[in-house]
Amino acid sequence: MNPILNTDSYKISHYLQYPKDIKFVSSYIESRGGRWNRLLFYGLQIFLMEYLSQKITYENIDEAADFIAAHGIKFNKDGWKYIVEHHGGALPLEIEAVAEGSIIQTENVLLQIKNTDPNLAWLVGYFETAILRSIWYPVAVATNSYFCKQNILHFLKESGTPENIDFALHDFGARGVSSFESAGIGGSAHMVNFKGSDTITGALFAKKYYGADMAAFSIPASEHSTMTSWGKENEMKAYENMVQSYGDGIFACVIDSYDTLNAIDLWGKLFDEVRSKGGKVVLRPDSGNPVTMASQCIEKMMSLAGYKLNSKGYKVLPDHIRLIYGDGINPQSIEDILNELKFRKISSDNIVFGMGGALLQHLNRDTLRFAMKVNAVSSDGINWRDVYKNPITDPKKRSKSGRLALIKENDIYKTIRADELGSKDNWLIPVFKDGKILRKFSFDEIRARAREFD
Repeated sequence: MNPILNTDSYKISHYLQYPKDIKFVSSYIESRGGRWNRLLFYGLQIFLMEYLSQKITYENIDEAADFIAAHGIKFNKDGWKYIVEHHGGALPLEIEAVAEGSIIQTENVLLQIKNTDPNLAWLVGYFETAILRSIWYPVAVATNSYFCKQNILHFLKESGTPENIDFALHDFGARGVSSFESAGIGGSAHMVNFKGSDTITGALFAKKYYGADMAAFSIPASEHSTMTSWGKENEMKAYENMVQSYGDGIFACVIDSYDTLNAIDLWGKLFDEVRSKGGKVVLRPDSGNPVTMASQCIEKMMSLAGYKLNSKGYKVLPDHIRLIYGDGINPQSIEDILNELKFRKISSDNIVFGMGGALLQHLNRDTLRFAMKVNAVSSDGINWRDVYKNPITDPKKRSKSGRLALIKENDIYKTIRADELGSKDNWLIPVFKDGKILRKFSFDEIRARAREFD
């Protein structure tokens, strides 16, 4: 990707629009609120490694010049040539950001960026499109997954085993996202919170950009085509084949190709064989009302295989039998299902969830109301003048002014002016300067930080 073309069209014209005495521009990114009151910061490192570290070349400039001329806008060719000739193509930008994996209240500064060369004040705004896009999506997915985790964990603490949380929500979203890169970014964001996923791309991204050896795991599982290809009359044979092929380990089987509850009756004849082989079968109903079907299926399984009461007084299936529900699953339906199970005195240990589009795709920039705005300008890089917007038609869009810092008081983050920092710790960490990444976070480190408030 040509970095010069990784922007919005109107950004190309902005180099002529700043006051002539402005030599330095500072901008920041925040979530202005939205669906949640906290967020999990993740994903900036992918952008820094893949895009912002890329050096500008004369070939990039020539390609951009031809495209932009045809596109109808005046191109700042001299400005980009200056970057190549005076900086070897490295982008003279400086970025400080919160540590990845941090759980931070919304309406706080998450990242602050400025130019380091006085001749390139326009460069900060030029990359707004790319850098804002690189943050809002992984943060939204990671936060969505995080709050699902907190919800499931609440029920596990009440009725089951909290240690089961790592595999309680499985990512089914690879086919439902917009691109391979979305699957990698969003899939790895989910893996910050959970270790179960069928989105291979997410594990690859976690390894490539964060050094994760293996960020997530999966199990053998059937789909409707592998079951229905046996024919309805041979449904039992299809299930017997699953036991013969995978019965000595954990495996999942879809059961709604024809009649879900009848399929559980058929599986009831195979449960003992699965147990004798030392394995575990996870049955997957895939249609109907999720709240009704989840509870009915588990009760049907209990009627055939029995159950025990755990120390909290909730019913638990034998260890070799479980249920996964992955149809119509979203944050609300998870809560509804778990509440129904709790009402029926069924432990949340009996079920895990699979989530696809609602995990990786049903999100946008306004989910957490992300914005990047200029907060200060300077003629010398030392003395900064406040800049802000304050539209009378929407006070919620008022932006922060002045160079910013982030402090922490009693585990609560607070944005203040940098000139008021004094001896307090600034939780904005320098991560990028003049084409070089200054601080990298490992996946293990990110996971550990995100779990501090579980």
